[in-house]
Amino acid sequence: MAGEIVIIFDFDRTLIEDDSDRWVLTNMGLTELFNQLRPTLPWNSLMDRMLEELHIQGKTVDDITECLKGVPLHPRVIEVIKSAKALGCDLKVVSDSNMFYIKTILEHYRIYNYFSEIVTNPTAVDLGRLRVFPYHDAASLHGCDLCPPNLCKGCVIEQIQASIYKSQSKRIIYVGDGRNDFCPTLKLVAGDCVMPKKNFPLWSRIMKNSELVKAKVYDWGDSEDLAKTLLQVINSMSDED
Repeated sequence: MAGEIVIIFDFDRTLIEDDSDRWVLTNMGLTELFNQLRPTLPWNSLMDRMLEELHIQGKTVDDITECLKGVPLHPRVIEVIKSAKALGCDLKVVSDSNMFYIKTILEHYRIYNYFSEIVTNPTAVDLGRLRVFPYHDAASLHGCDLCPPNLCKGCVIEQIQASIYKSQSKRIIYVGDGRNDFCPTLKLVAGDCVMPKKNFPLWSRIMKNSELVKAKVYDWGDSEDLAKTLLQVINSMSDED
């Protein structure tokens, strides 16, 4: 039954067709400063610095919102999200983007309420300036060398597994593309599925370390392929149940 399936999406270049951080940097004129500061700060801190620069330049939170509305999200992906929800799947996002970006984009496409949980770097508006903070604060270092210091997706997956296994045995479909999606992939168990984006870092790591991966692997190419493959995997898992 599809009601036994939890689908966890990465966000950038997976659920959406671009990278939300880089979309804002490019479309709001921060590329040059970003390139100057990139070697000096970890990504999460650098994004907060970029948002500070926007505030200094007089850009408002509403300006950022309007920029984010241009981020492409393929109609077929929207359709499969709605279909999966209608079938009873539990949909979640686990991303190294941030809550403001993700919520703004999903609300723009009218699918925010289809997701039961979004785990990402928290945000706040402070005196008119958008701030982004690490998911893991400095006092709770996760100690994972596969993930950046601000967010270990593997820790998040373990928390989700502990939660969903309390009531009944459910299975996970994990959809991602990046290097930091490999750690959560290693937490999946037999019966789960991982869907890496073909020729992206997660796919490459799985290909090189297939013996470490217990979940079934279904790769995909573009958003059309993602939507088609995900629906096939949901139906296959439902038939097995």
